Amino acid sequence: MNPLALLVIITYLFFPVFSDKPRVESLRIGVTRRIPEEDCMRRANVDDNLGIHYTGLLYQTGVKFDSSRDRGQTLDFKLGAGQLIKGMDQGIRGMCVGETRRITIPAHLGYGKEGSPPVIPEDADLIFEVELVSINDQKNEL
Repeated sequence: MNPLALLVIITYLFFPVFSDKPRVESLRIGVTRRIPEEDCMRRANVDDNLGIHYTGLLYQTGVKFDSSRDRGQTLDFKLGAGQLIKGMDQGIRGMCVGETRRITIPAHLGYGKEGSPPVIPEDADLIFEVELVSINDQKNEL
């Protein structure tokens, strides 16, 4: 393959600046599977211990960069504790167990200007498809 053609292909894959898609300016949350209100016993709130399945995609190219489903294990974390990128943390709030959301995250609420090399380019907008699997109470009972 021509080295120049290879360089152009790599540039389009890894640098969203050249994409035809417009940049994401603000967090967008789309509910893809809603749980009826009567079946939602509790919504995810700050300080809750959650378990989620997720798939992360680069917004400009649609390339998958990570998925908990590929590992067969949920991601467990405390909501609002700074364990996730800001856009994910904000996008998960208020979810019910079993609900799925498509969260479109602008770069400034994701990995920012630095990105997360080598997987996520600098200044990359992201999409996360998220399913809330569990809200886990960790109470000490005597």
